[in-house]
Amino acid sequence: MYATETEVDVLWARLRLVEERVRCAVAARRAVDPDPDDPYRGQYLTPEAVERILEGRGGLGLPDHEPPPVPATSGLGLLAERFGLSPLDTDLLLVALAPDLDPRFERLYGYLNDDLTRRRPTVALALELCGLPAASAARFRLSPGAPLIAGGLIEITEPERPPLSRVLAVPDRVGAHLLGGTEPDARLAGLLGEADADPAAEPAEVARAGAAARSGPGLVQLLDRGGDAPGLAVAALRAAGLRPLVLDAAALARRSTEAPALARVAALEARLSGAGLVLGPLEALPPEPARRDRITWDLCAALRGLPLFLYGTDGWDPAWAADTPVVLPVAPPSPERRATRWRHALARAGSDGIAAADAETLASAVAAHRLDGGQLRRAAGAAVRTAALAGRAVRPDDLRAAVRAQNGAGLARLARRVEPAVGWDDLVLPAPTHRRLRELAVRARHREQVLGQWRMRPGGGRGRGVIALFAGESGTGKTMSAEVIAADLGMDLYVVDLSTVVDKYIGETEKNLERIFTEASAVNAVLLFDEADAIFGKRSQVKDAHDRHANIESAYLLQRMESFDGIAVLTTNLRSNLDEAFTRRLDVIADFPVPDSGQRLALWERCLGGRLPRAADLDLGFCAERFELAGGSIRACAVTAAYLAAEAGLPLSMRQLVTAVAQEYRKLGRLVLESEFGTWTREVLADS
Repeated sequence: MYATETEVDVLWARLRLVEERVRCAVAARRAVDPDPDDPYRGQYLTPEAVERILEGRGGLGLPDHEPPPVPATSGLGLLAERFGLSPLDTDLLLVALAPDLDPRFERLYGYLNDDLTRRRPTVALALELCGLPAASAARFRLSPGAPLIAGGLIEITEPERPPLSRVLAVPDRVGAHLLGGTEPDARLAGLLGEADADPAAEPAEVARAGAAARSGPGLVQLLDRGGDAPGLAVAALRAAGLRPLVLDAAALARRSTEAPALARVAALEARLSGAGLVLGPLEALPPEPARRDRITWDLCAALRGLPLFLYGTDGWDPAWAADTPVVLPVAPPSPERRATRWRHALARAGSDGIAAADAETLASAVAAHRLDGGQLRRAAGAAVRTAALAGRAVRPDDLRAAVRAQNGAGLARLARRVEPAVGWDDLVLPAPTHRRLRELAVRARHREQVLGQWRMRPGGGRGRGVIALFAGESGTGKTMSAEVIAADLGMDLYVVDLSTVVDKYIGETEKNLERIFTEASAVNAVLLFDEADAIFGKRSQVKDAHDRHANIESAYLLQRMESFDGIAVLTTNLRSNLDEAFTRRLDVIADFPVPDSGQRLALWERCLGGRLPRAADLDLGFCAERFELAGGSIRACAVTAAYLAAEAGLPLSMRQLVTAVAQEYRKLGRLVLESEFGTWTREVLADS
């Protein structure tokens, strides 16, 4: 986008006035010029050469009258208003800008400076061309705290020279802006992020955020509590008629050494374009307090008086700025608002004609996920592309896969990632256990509404996490149930490997757990602590330093579980091994008993499947009735029997299946008894 012809005419009209002043200055200088026959004259412009320049083609064509005043609505007028410039400031700016717009001014300024190598105006020359003596108090309009210099419109170079001999230069971005250029300063390349206005933001929230940004120093912190904080900031800025300028905190952290210069560049860009700034998430800034404080302090100081929204989940630190911000929490959206956000994101990605009901169905499929505005847009785009390649409309599975792709790799370095491949139909469990699992899924799916909007979570720094305990003997389906829950929520399952957590050195186990909890809070996944009693065990009476450290570790876990915002499942073979304080903090407790004969029959059928050929003598009812095995053991028997059938090249026979059961018994340390194996006992013993 470029300036209109009228705005450019205003700029050129003011430059004609600068040219007239230069003509007068040249004429005055010629009147006292030394001998034109000076043999060294070739090293500088002679008066005749100056005359030829002035009379040559390319002049501005001075009018016979003074140019009209600068219209307030023109680019130059808006610039003066945004930076608080006086008429003298505007003239000084144009004097400094002239060589960037007309190359003739370079040679003329060199002549007036009596030094052809200095082709920009000095402070003294700029004051002279504005009709002011060098000793005038107007020289302080070019001091460091004056609008022209503090705002970054003019830079004073050659600081080693006396003040009046220093040279004035205008940054390229300022000249481009006055000519209508809208491209941001090149120094901001890689720092500018993207954010769309939250389409579901409540008008009252937008108005409140806008009013906060217009008050005092304009500093606002948006505390992200599961909503779209950058989307709210963008909506508030646009409602106020301002352009949003979004800075990526992670990119800024990588260039933290340039923080002061980048802060000035960002402030100049914001004032030139009439923008407000949005910076976040604050957690992405350098973790070192000194580096983080420097970035925020420089930025807040440079942008004081302009709307500046900082967002993130951390509370405000007074060391971040000299001013204290207005703090506004951003709550998670209601189901209706969440559906609206998805509908807009999918439509923006190119999925046309999504009805409100369809958007609500798609949104409910990923209701358990916590996404910021950027993640939501990227997920919508990926889902739309996936559906387009298949030649159909977007389905819930497309959206779930796209949402899972937004997870970072941080947690994968600390836990084993499992992509769920089972569903509710694969579970064979008693009805009470099945109901507890459904309850867990319901809690995970609606936690934002219940704990966030309805505020059903008490205080004390408690998070919005959902914690469940699966208790039962080995092989009863605890891990598989966690995988089913993850599949139902459209999430990945991350299994915590205790070998990467427990450390013999004091304090290291807590650090490892903290890293896992921190990464898990930022990832839409189900976290599984298998054999949890190894780290969630009971506290004991302190008899030595080891006991005291073990109790400290347990106390840390108790506190950290309460502030956890994710979804976690703990499994244990013996529920009584867990500390009672942990069980009080659990949302769901599901007991996994050893299956009865009817459930064992169903497990045998499911584990053998429909593809494995079966012999006529296969009697699964006998196996279910006689062999009291858990689901994991039944599956192991089925796999072993399948290998025996494959080796024999025949359908699976009863003898092969009973042989596999006998092998599993020995693995479990159980005796092969005739009361269980019946007539197959002798054959099993013979095969072994």
